[in-house]
Amino acid sequence: MKKWIAAFACCSLLAMSSGTSFAEKVQFPKNEPINYLIPFSAGGESDLFARMQQPYLEKLLGQKVVVNYKIGADGALAWSELVNSPATGHSLAGINLPHIIVQPLQRKNAGYKTEQLKPVMIFHVTPCVLAVRADSPYKTLDDLITAAKEKPGSVIIGACGNGTSGHLASVMLNRQTGLNIPYIPFPGTSDLPIALLGGHVTAIMAFTSGYSQYANEMRVLAIASEERDPHIDAPTFKELGYNIVEGSFRGIAVPPATPDAVVDKLYQACAAINGEPEFARKAGEMGITLLDMNPKQSEEFIAGKVKEYKALLTDIDK
Repeated sequence: MKKWIAAFACCSLLAMSSGTSFAEKVQFPKNEPINYLIPFSAGGESDLFARMQQPYLEKLLGQKVVVNYKIGADGALAWSELVNSPATGHSLAGINLPHIIVQPLQRKNAGYKTEQLKPVMIFHVTPCVLAVRADSPYKTLDDLITAAKEKPGSVIIGACGNGTSGHLASVMLNRQTGLNIPYIPFPGTSDLPIALLGGHVTAIMAFTSGYSQYANEMRVLAIASEERDPHIDAPTFKELGYNIVEGSFRGIAVPPATPDAVVDKLYQACAAINGEPEFARKAGEMGITLLDMNPKQSEEFIAGKVKEYKALLTDIDK
């Protein structure tokens, strides 16, 4: 996590100081609300974060911000709609890595191409965590791996969907341990605690954000980040000898032809919001690590992840 934060640390003072002046750079039509499209169902990290941003965005941009949902195809329906929307700055959508990269790599026609999504900002990450029930006999990651080796099929990992960060982290774990731990995909992050606590899976590859709500009912065995999470008493995979650093990076994007000046205005607003102490406090309590990747940094980061996931998916398909 350290390299994510060090490279893209939130420049809160700069963002907040620019918040009173950047609104004059681009004037949005006063009679047209901003459509903030969420590609996933209500209650997930993308939705909750957008709802937190909404009142701040309205104040900073001087426009009504309407959060809408376009659910389906693991986000592809929303992103397909976005790339064909008017490029005025009034259409934006939440983006999620690895989803926006993996889908065009795995599908003949995902309805969009990754490079068509013009990033405004990647504003947070939720690292993956491997968790078991609090009453599980597996106290450590080594316990879980030993059981999986001694009795193949006795350990089952669940995560959110295929081609997601949880899925990819599970693949990394199998590859690095030489195991073939069965994997079960679930429709959304909210399904994972239910599956684990109901005994349908042995462990889940969830997120720091999802764990925070069930801290008394789950035990985290390892965190897929560069350094420990201050809110979770658990080691990183790296500490335990496994090079697994993975999570869901979220931000917003606009249609490809959106003017750079409009993109910059939206970025400045989102950066200012991340710099608000109360907003940052709430995000931290939710298990969210705030980031500040500007449009250029976001574009470069996504391009790097395209190369990384291409290589990983090639290995999966072998």
